[in-house]
Amino acid sequence: MSESGHSQPGMYGQGRRRRRRRGDRDVGPPGQNLSGPSRDREYQPRERRDGSEDPPGPLIQKTPIILAKPPGERAKPSLNAPVTGAPVLEKPIMLMKARDDGAKTGTPPESTAQPSGSGPSKIEREGQRPTQPVYQIQNRGMGASASSSAVDPMVGQSKLLPPEKMKHSIKLVDDQMNWCDSAMEYLRDQTDMLVVGVIGLQGTGKSTVMSLLSANTPEEDQSYVFRAQTQEIKERGGNQSTGIDFFITQERVIFLDTQPMLSPSILDHLINNDRKLPPEYNLPHTYVEMQSLQIAAFLFTVCHVIIVVQDWFTDLSLYRFLQTAEMLKPSTPSASHDSAGSSGNDDGAEYYPHIVFLQNKAKRDDFCPRNLKNMHMVVDKLMAHSHLKYKGTLSMLDCNIFPGLGPDYLSPEVNMFLLPVQESDGEDNLTKAGPGTYPLFSLLPGYKGHASFSTMVSKLRSQILTMPRCQLSHTILTEKNWFHYAARIWDGVKKSSALSEYSRLLS
Repeated sequence: MSESGHSQPGMYGQGRRRRRRRGDRDVGPPGQNLSGPSRDREYQPRERRDGSEDPPGPLIQKTPIILAKPPGERAKPSLNAPVTGAPVLEKPIMLMKARDDGAKTGTPPESTAQPSGSGPSKIEREGQRPTQPVYQIQNRGMGASASSSAVDPMVGQSKLLPPEKMKHSIKLVDDQMNWCDSAMEYLRDQTDMLVVGVIGLQGTGKSTVMSLLSANTPEEDQSYVFRAQTQEIKERGGNQSTGIDFFITQERVIFLDTQPMLSPSILDHLINNDRKLPPEYNLPHTYVEMQSLQIAAFLFTVCHVIIVVQDWFTDLSLYRFLQTAEMLKPSTPSASHDSAGSSGNDDGAEYYPHIVFLQNKAKRDDFCPRNLKNMHMVVDKLMAHSHLKYKGTLSMLDCNIFPGLGPDYLSPEVNMFLLPVQESDGEDNLTKAGPGTYPLFSLLPGYKGHASFSTMVSKLRSQILTMPRCQLSHTILTEKNWFHYAARIWDGVKKSSALSEYSRLLS
């Protein structure tokens, strides 16, 4: 042993070198070793366990043996082998896979075998990100079952099913002009919706048109979602709809059917049944007109599209009624508006809906291009000073109904659509001729001057459902927010000072 602590080469045999053990390192002079004072002591040779000394002579080194798997098995690591380093995520993440009791929610089973260390492992960071939203949908509203060891795939799938289909319409405003809350259970927290309302005089076919646009076909006349007039009601001159009816489709389109505007049957019912009127109304006809104006002003505020149904062209009193309802329409609430403040709109443009004039039960002469152009010109003159969006969003020329007319034929083209008289299937085509007629013409349909009723309804539906959906308020409304917004507007319409002043003038 030298003074520096290094061993002499002759002490262990000729040419033998000491094997370095794991943990040994070269040490320097005393006082300069950073490993501690224990490393400064002199080296003492270690005796063998059997008490014998090292044999003299050179040491024969053995060839190291490396244990490895065949090349075919290297790509398939065993699942039971302990994870020694940062593992690579090999298995695909199964979103609906059942988890073990010890597994963490939203984490793959392999991450449970990770040894504890400082910070999350790579597999946890990669595994939680895609699976967390899926498990969040499954556990929503499940209560105690959310912490169970296995998740039923049917439970998670039921959360993504489409909403339940409505079978018939329900009341939004009853016949006493009171707000109803039964429609709230059919609404959801999503903003992609379209609200379509309808107004018109009595017997023009409002409920039938709304049923055909919402969920029914012309052949389902016995199961319309909005009840149409029966033959008995038609014979005694009564009305079928009262208040406002509500229906929402699975495509999230809300349809609002209303009672007839300026209805003579409602006025007759008030007079003959001695119904007690509210104290602010002295005459029955004033009360009926104010009811109609309240409904029209309400629809002008909460609907994207308003369909004005007529069965003949045209009634000037209906256009005067539309202009009065537009004048009495509540102002669009501003962002700083509250229930106790002013209803004026200080920081945004006033909202006005799209209005569509539907000529129902149109005859063959109404489809003549000359008569069609005259009808568009008359409506454009009557609505020239209105802020309602009555032109530019619906066109019969774009539906290929008049293939021979150019796009500039109707220069003041307003939002007008014509529906022919609804006919049965047997009347759509000519009956087969007798044995003495030419067989070719017996199979051709008769000339009617327009397309079939079902074709026209389909084209009208496509035009209505693709109309622009403008923002109703200063914020984007969900379906449930729209319901609360509409309830507040209806309460404000009933208490409107402008309507009260107008009814005083009528009295």
